Amino acid sequence: MSKRLVAIMVLGALVLLAQGKKLPRPGWNLFSKQQDIQLGKEAAAQMEQQLALVDNRELTDYVNRIGQRLVRDGQLEEYPYFFKVVQEDSINAFAFPGGPMYVHTGLMRAAENEAQLAGVLAHELSHVVLRHGTAQVSKAQGFQILAMIGGAALGGGGSMTGALAQLGIGVGLNSALMKYSRNAERDADLLGMHTMARAGYNPLEMARFFEKLEAESGKQNKLVAAFFSSHPSPGSRVKAVEQEIPYLPRSDYGRTEGDLNGMKQTIGRLPAPAKRPQPGAGGGQAGPPPQTDQRPQIQLSGRMRQFQGGGVRFDYPDGWERVGTDQNGVTLAPRGGVVQGQGGSYSLGYGIIASAVAAEGRLNLSRQTQQLLQSLAQNNPGGRVEGRSERITIDRSNALISRMSADSPYRGARESIVVITVDRREQMYYFIFVSPDYDYKRFEPVYQQVTQTIRFQ
Repeated sequence: MSKRLVAIMVLGALVLLAQGKKLPRPGWNLFSKQQDIQLGKEAAAQMEQQLALVDNRELTDYVNRIGQRLVRDGQLEEYPYFFKVVQEDSINAFAFPGGPMYVHTGLMRAAENEAQLAGVLAHELSHVVLRHGTAQVSKAQGFQILAMIGGAALGGGGSMTGALAQLGIGVGLNSALMKYSRNAERDADLLGMHTMARAGYNPLEMARFFEKLEAESGKQNKLVAAFFSSHPSPGSRVKAVEQEIPYLPRSDYGRTEGDLNGMKQTIGRLPAPAKRPQPGAGGGQAGPPPQTDQRPQIQLSGRMRQFQGGGVRFDYPDGWERVGTDQNGVTLAPRGGVVQGQGGSYSLGYGIIASAVAAEGRLNLSRQTQQLLQSLAQNNPGGRVEGRSERITIDRSNALISRMSADSPYRGARESIVVITVDRREQMYYFIFVSPDYDYKRFEPVYQQVTQTIRFQ
């Protein structure tokens, strides 16, 4: 950040002036904010078929007042947030990308005061604002995500949860979408405590409650196991809050939105919920990439056709098809160029991926290219970067060409991967060309021809 903003209304969200520390911001992510929102809506619709939602206006309104106060007075980024209560004894709350949040009655019963309940909500809201769920998936699934999800930046439409299901990723509590790293937990704590302070809640109560739950988890308490299975402890939370107190905005910490003890009594009078499938059923992790012993004979006609969308157009080989459930023409492959696995997952053996990643601030092409390459190398079997990136020009824009290799889905073979990244100021376009090593010389001229036709609109 080049300039310090001193307006009180954004002080806590941007800069800690005393030490020049910055609050956490969203990191590198192949999903757009709008895709987070779409994914959250779809995931919520699926999960609500499994959850025992509480049909009690008093409880729902109370939780929504707390949540909306945190969003409004905590000055959080705008998303279509909503808050629903789930009749479940386990002590937990969870939020999907884009804003939908679910609060267990067990959490409301376990909280000693409203500030502790608000602390858990502030923590979960911070995961939404920092976009931790889709960032996790972006890093974990690498090349397959680029093919299935990253391409949606050039088109739109189609099901986000359907695209994730193609990779074996569900939306349950045990899925990659809902499991956070210790660094993500630390960032959510930090943003959450500032959100609480601005909204009039004592941030120490969040830390005390989490450490109380952690102690119960150590006693093999099954009611708190769900929370810590997806939220690993980042360390001493009380100490972290105490160290942050000098930089927190001043506030009156006595405000409340209702009588928590009265809400607990209301929970005790709720009728038993109807039996439903357990949340997270069917939401497993992606299995190993599919492979095949068969090597297809890919024919090239020599004719080309044009793709246009998302601010770019280019030619590609005639007869190649659009891959994925979104049907937007971002991932293109010849017949036989895709190896299907179980559960609808697939690996790209031949093809082209075209997409764009929005820049966080001013685009640094070299740095963002390296992040992309590292993700590809880490998340593809045998993946590695070959040599240094070279500077080129694409349609009068600065660009880099990089080369990689990885294990091919055609068993026993390696594949060549050429990655072209283009600086378009507010976003980085990337084009990925894939072919097995044994066939690369035949496809290299075709991919060069595609590159020469790239034009931005």
